[in-house]
Amino acid sequence: MYVNIGSDFTVRKSAVVGVFDLDNTTWSKWTRNFLAQAQTAGEVVEATDELPKSFLVTSEFGMNRVYLTQYNAAVLVKRLEEE
Repeated sequence: MYVNIGSDFTVRKSAVVGVFDLDNTTWSKWTRNFLAQAQTAGEVVEATDELPKSFLVTSEFGMNRVYLTQYNAAVLVKRLEEE
């Protein structure tokens, strides 16, 4: 199963490691370092042209990706929980 995360982007539900709210997580230096390292490694995908509200971390086929999305983390979690 796949979930729409914004614009024309979809990800496989089984590949999602976590969903995180940007407002609540970026105050931590660990999260900022993680996002900076992902950006440097080319693992960040911007799934929105708007200001992102949350990000998803995925791992699939030995590749990690961080998707910045316009949706609230609660919306994405609800979509992931749906059958």
